[in-house]
Amino acid sequence: MSRGRFITLEGIEGAGKSTVAKALAAELGRHGIDVVLTREPGGTPLAERVRELVLARGTESVDPVAELLLMMAARSLHLANLIRPALARGSWVICDRFTDATRAYQGAGRGLDATLIETLAAAVQRGLEPDRTLLLDVPVDVGLARAHQRAHGGDRFEDETRRFFERVRAGYLELARAAPGRCRVIDASVDAPAVIATALGALSDIMPA
Repeated sequence: MSRGRFITLEGIEGAGKSTVAKALAAELGRHGIDVVLTREPGGTPLAERVRELVLARGTESVDPVAELLLMMAARSLHLANLIRPALARGSWVICDRFTDATRAYQGAGRGLDATLIETLAAAVQRGLEPDRTLLLDVPVDVGLARAHQRAHGGDRFEDETRRFFERVRAGYLELARAAPGRCRVIDASVDAPAVIATALGALSDIMPA
């Protein structure tokens, strides 16, 4: 049995990653592909508990290095207990955020050292990289306006400043420029059907015949 494909979706808050992920999973399913839809941080019961620690607002501050280590711990659990087994059995994995999010948020956003991030990423991923990363790019004002319209109360990241998200967005775009073979930048400011169509087109070259 051939290894499944690993697809990651990236972007700032309000980019529409969850909507696109569900649409991609449905379309791949119509092609007879078994799809595992997951997210980061989280994806497994224990990793979801780490997610709660990372995202919850609280009286105790979370140092950027602690935030990075929690993200990587959740990713290690996720890879070992869900992503690697799914790929090994031939399923496609669609993941809402992966290591590019760490590079953009904790790296570009928080200002943590890229060498530290890459050292941890290498230890956690052990050579596993996404087959394709779709960066859903949206202006910060548009993304934050969408995020604030959600029914839930938001999380610790959504309390960050506009300047923080500008750094994150710029970081994402730089990552995409540095990895053109893996990354596709998609204008996510247009309506959802157009974004989904473009996202599907960005996978056409790796779809099974």
